[in-house]
Amino acid sequence: MLAIIILSQGRCGLSRCITYYLLAIAVADFLVIITGCILNRIGRIYFSYSVLSTTPGCSLSAVLVYATRDCSVWLTVAFTFDRFVAICCQSLKTRYCTEKTASLVIGLICVLLCIKNVPLYFIYKPMYILDTVPWFCDIKTIFHNSPIWQVYRYLNHILIPFLPFLLILLLNALTVRHILAASRARKRLRRARNDEDSEMANRKKSIVLLFAISLSFLLLWVTYIVRFLHRMVTGEEYVGKRNFNDPKYILQETTNMLTLLSSCNNIVIYVVSQSMFREELKKILMCPLRMFTASTKQ
Repeated sequence: MLAIIILSQGRCGLSRCITYYLLAIAVADFLVIITGCILNRIGRIYFSYSVLSTTPGCSLSAVLVYATRDCSVWLTVAFTFDRFVAICCQSLKTRYCTEKTASLVIGLICVLLCIKNVPLYFIYKPMYILDTVPWFCDIKTIFHNSPIWQVYRYLNHILIPFLPFLLILLLNALTVRHILAASRARKRLRRARNDEDSEMANRKKSIVLLFAISLSFLLLWVTYIVRFLHRMVTGEEYVGKRNFNDPKYILQETTNMLTLLSSCNNIVIYVVSQSMFREELKKILMCPLRMFTASTKQ
């Protein structure tokens, strides 16, 4: 919430194009926390027989969880591509790295990913019906047997997380290579002039940030990837029964937790490292204290 408030004010010294992407990522990550953690996890565990546990409720919750998670991941990819263009493609930078393009890309990503996840609403059936009210969600048999659903299922796994990870890794590798090549050329030029290069530290910070994103995404999604490949080879299905002593269930829920966590740390890596953002954060955190001090003096 603090990131959304600070970024919306536009006082972090970032271009409006970058601010649009970071703000969209912050909103998507916040929605992941709301849908994936509060509604889907906390709500269904501690309020088992609320509207969230009805079949329409949990079906809609599943669609929202996957849609917000996908938006968070692909907005990160879009921002990574924007930074790649800005650093490595100077001829394309003036046309692509604009507010209009950023708004269009963000809108398209959100709309397309929401449409992509709508079919998930129809894969669930009630576990039982009590007084004409369908309760809880069970996956329909056709989801596992139909070739169309199987294609949809594997396309989902390709879109999240295999393709995003490969794109982020590739774009970051190309960006880092460009930065290193430019830094070497600049270092030779500075050595010939016998003066210090004040931009080398900033470029090193850029490389660290780019590697942090790739490594963070890899570490938090590697369990999901390994588990998916294992399930594909062995034919093991999703563990639907909640058993906190079952190692398979524990691994499954740990995988879900790590993927949700992946959507919550992007804004930390991209934004909190910015000095002007930290200054704005300090101002907001100190505001209640200043108001209390002023009221005390009065």
